[in-house]
Amino acid sequence: MKSLKLISSAIAMLICFVSMAQERIISGTVTDKSNIALPGVSVMIRGTKKNTQTDFNGHYTIQAKKGDALIFSYIGMDSQTINVQSSDIINVVLQENSPQLQEVVVVGYGIQKKSILTGLFSKRKDRNETALQGRVAGVQVQNGTGYVAAPSQNVVIRGAASVSPKNEPMYIIDGVPAKANQMAKINPNDIKDLKVLKDAAATSIYGNRASNGVVIISTKNELYKNLSETELNQKLNITPIPAEPTQEDYDSFVENAFESPKTAPLSTFSIDVDNASYTNIRRFLNNGQQVPKDAVRVEEMVNFFKYTYPQPKNEHPFSINTEVSDSPWNANNKILKIGLQGKNIPTEDLPASNLVFLIDVSGSMSDMNKLPLLKQSLKILVNELRSKDKVAIVVYAGAAGMVLPPTSGDEKKTIIDALDKLQSGGSTAGGAGIELAYKTATENFIKGGNNRVILATDGDFNVGSSSNSDMEKLIEEKRKTGVFLTCLGYGMGNYKDSKMEILADKGNGNYAYIDNIQEANRFLGKEFKGSMFAIAKDVKIQIEFNPKQVQSYRLIGYENRKLKAEDFKNDAIDAGELGSNHTVTALYEIIPTGVKSDYLAEQPDELKYTKTETNPSIFNNELATVKFRYKKPDGEKSIEMVQVIENKSVAIENASDDMKFSAAVAWFGLKLRDSKLIANKSSEEIAKLAKQGNSNDGEGYKAEFIRLVEGAKQYN
Repeated sequence: MKSLKLISSAIAMLICFVSMAQERIISGTVTDKSNIALPGVSVMIRGTKKNTQTDFNGHYTIQAKKGDALIFSYIGMDSQTINVQSSDIINVVLQENSPQLQEVVVVGYGIQKKSILTGLFSKRKDRNETALQGRVAGVQVQNGTGYVAAPSQNVVIRGAASVSPKNEPMYIIDGVPAKANQMAKINPNDIKDLKVLKDAAATSIYGNRASNGVVIISTKNELYKNLSETELNQKLNITPIPAEPTQEDYDSFVENAFESPKTAPLSTFSIDVDNASYTNIRRFLNNGQQVPKDAVRVEEMVNFFKYTYPQPKNEHPFSINTEVSDSPWNANNKILKIGLQGKNIPTEDLPASNLVFLIDVSGSMSDMNKLPLLKQSLKILVNELRSKDKVAIVVYAGAAGMVLPPTSGDEKKTIIDALDKLQSGGSTAGGAGIELAYKTATENFIKGGNNRVILATDGDFNVGSSSNSDMEKLIEEKRKTGVFLTCLGYGMGNYKDSKMEILADKGNGNYAYIDNIQEANRFLGKEFKGSMFAIAKDVKIQIEFNPKQVQSYRLIGYENRKLKAEDFKNDAIDAGELGSNHTVTALYEIIPTGVKSDYLAEQPDELKYTKTETNPSIFNNELATVKFRYKKPDGEKSIEMVQVIENKSVAIENASDDMKFSAAVAWFGLKLRDSKLIANKSSEEIAKLAKQGNSNDGEGYKAEFIRLVEGAKQYN
């Protein structure tokens, strides 16, 4: 009998272990039928105590396994049950249930009956917030001008923590998060009612933004409902706030100029698979801020999006695809598109991974969009690991240390528990952290495997090897170990893009900026293979334009990836890596021969000794010749590919969707940089071209880009 009990207990433990091993992270967004995000929706796994809630943007993450039933419930809405299948993303639309509605109050963590919130909630019908002083307990209004809703006044809710400047509360206008300067611009006569929420539990959804209380404003006819940050600024006639140049750090660079093929016959550059610039720009635009010029790297914007290039059909790891069409921003010019498509390696055929998470836990990482988002992001990556993969976790603050030794990928609970225990505090010994992470990776090196350090930080190194030149030397030395590098950037306000860019460029690596959990899901989940598994390294491109067809040319973007002509065949020169199923796109703008243009490069005089008489018909059908060199991930000798580009152009309206959309993205990037080399800067025209090229957009990223363009008309 005793042995039967032991066997039963062992079987139960085995079932529990198998169940845990099958669990993965499920995430998504919950909205209403109008596509408005719902904060505070309860998400529960039926038959268990496991549950979570959606955040302010309607996002949620929960660990579940195939077959689990997720129950989504929200007061005033019909509950919905969805079974977990193969997808890791479950988006839900809840429908209203009108008979259930009572007088309720929307708070940060959901909807509560008004009677429950007595003492925590105050409501006034007064038309301005000054009327709250002395009538709503604990509210002080400091107005330096004496005017109603003056921009200089401060609202302070008693008992608020001193986190934000002047103890300022968070503002919600018709359901839209707003800033004090936006609230101050509202016409008092438009205000229907005003509520003050003093419930500290709201911070569980709003984070630090609500630690000083929440002021909820409703206007007549919901004038500001569903507006983006940019649209709200436009409606209130507010000029976007430039990012503080002393707070965020970007390397400055000069836009590529037009060159003559007679004086510069070769254009050489390294590929760039990074896309951090685009997600960082998206963050600025969504916050209604002006984008710093040097934060815009056009090639990273273009390469954020995926294009429909064919898979390679020969022994090489990528296919080469070219197309020529009209320039949408300069009449009479042409655009040459060069696209690479990396081979899609099946997951089961990918080599074993030796990963080291190098995590910044310094004091600067305390914000909700830094360490808390970072931990949730890495859990998505952990969910992709196999039993043959292993992960170690190294952290750094005032010093560096290992919090998890190399651990098998099937021990997901152990890895996630280690992540959950991380807390922020102290200074930032970034150099020491890099040293320890690479030491750990090299000690556990897998020959023929995927050996990679994954650095997650805001880039604010301030102790030890912190200068950009020191970091560059350190990471170039570590590159020789054969360990690749992935940089994940987080946060805002003090973000150090320049350091992250250097680390990725010099460390055989790639770089992404994670602005929300959806971006983490994209880069670390859906595009895990492309982000983490290199199929080719040191990929270089060199193009020779035919002077019979081309007066001038310029490479759009890639300013910090340009190489000398002689670097192309020098295997000691580092270049970019290409991941499994990754696409890379590069665009050239061409001024054809015979075209008059204000942008022409200076043409040289005819030279006596270089002038040759040749058959005028030779090369007439060739626009350019493009060469590629790459190494295998564990190789040291480059392999070369050559392709001739025909002198054949199609009108932009007949061009491929990929040409239209990539050109629209580049166009918007040039506009944000205030390029002096484009004649047309119309947001309407950019959006129109992007819409014409919008196809294969199952995840909605291209549609989101169009929305950003349409909302950025203040840059006209």
